[in-house]
Amino acid sequence: MNEPTVQELFDLSGRAALITGGSGHLGRSLARALAEAGATVVVGSRDRDRAQRVVDELPSPSGAKHHSVVLDQMEEQSIKDGFDAAVSAASQIDILINNGQQGHAVDLTRVTAEEFNKDLQNATGYFLLARHLRDHVVRRQAPGSIVMIGSMYGVVGSYPDAYDGICAASPVQYHTLKGGIVHMTRHLAVYWAQDRVRVNCLSPGPFPSENAPSPMVQRLQKKCPMGRMGSPAELKGPLLMLVSDAGSYVTGQNLLVDGGWTAW
Repeated sequence: MNEPTVQELFDLSGRAALITGGSGHLGRSLARALAEAGATVVVGSRDRDRAQRVVDELPSPSGAKHHSVVLDQMEEQSIKDGFDAAVSAASQIDILINNGQQGHAVDLTRVTAEEFNKDLQNATGYFLLARHLRDHVVRRQAPGSIVMIGSMYGVVGSYPDAYDGICAASPVQYHTLKGGIVHMTRHLAVYWAQDRVRVNCLSPGPFPSENAPSPMVQRLQKKCPMGRMGSPAELKGPLLMLVSDAGSYVTGQNLLVDGGWTAW
C-alpha cells in the first residue's frame, strides 16, 4: 500500500491560501502556519500596509511568494475585487480562511438594531467569499478547502460574572454571529462535498489579546479547565489538519480549541 507520510499529508507546497483578517491577533499566526507548511499565502485586510507587513515576515520554506490584497468582508464589491486580486497575484486559490471580524463591543443592554445587523453582516461576507472559492476551484476542476473561524461562544453561552464591573459583556450579536457561522459550515459542507470542496469551522476560545483587561482574563482563567488562556500559536496545528490532506475525510465539522471550556 502506497500510504502518504505524515509530512506529505501536512505539506501545502504548490497550494495557495487566502486569509482574511490576516493582520489581526489570531490571523498573523494562522498566516504563518500556512506559510510554514509551504503554501503561497495571500493576506487580506482592509489596510494594505498592515497586510504587507505580515507578508514581509512570512517564511517561505518551499520558495513560495506571498502577497497582500485589500479585502473588506463587510463590503460585497470589496469581496469580489479582493478575491479576484488574490487569484491574480497567486495564479490560483485552493484554501480560504474566513478569519476577518468586525464588530461593536456593546453589550445586550445597549446594542442598537443597526449595530446588531451590521455585525451579522460578517456572516454574509463569509458566505460570499466561500462561494467565490467554491466557484473558482470548480472551474479549475480542483479540490478546495474552506475554514470558517468560529468561537466557543458560537456553541455555549457566556459567563456574565467574568465581565461584570470590568467591561462590556460578551456581545449578544457576536454569539449570534458565531453560532450562525458554525451551522453555515455544516450546510455548505453537505452541498459542496460533491464538488470536492471541504468546509470546516475552527472555533477558538478563550484567546484574549494583550489589550484585554487583566482582571477579566483572570476571571476567565478560573472558568477554563486548563486554567489558562490560549496562545495564537496553538491554533496552527488544528488549522493545518483542517486545510491539508491530513483532514481529507473531514468536512462539516466544528473543531473547538478551547482548553476544555465547552467540556464542562
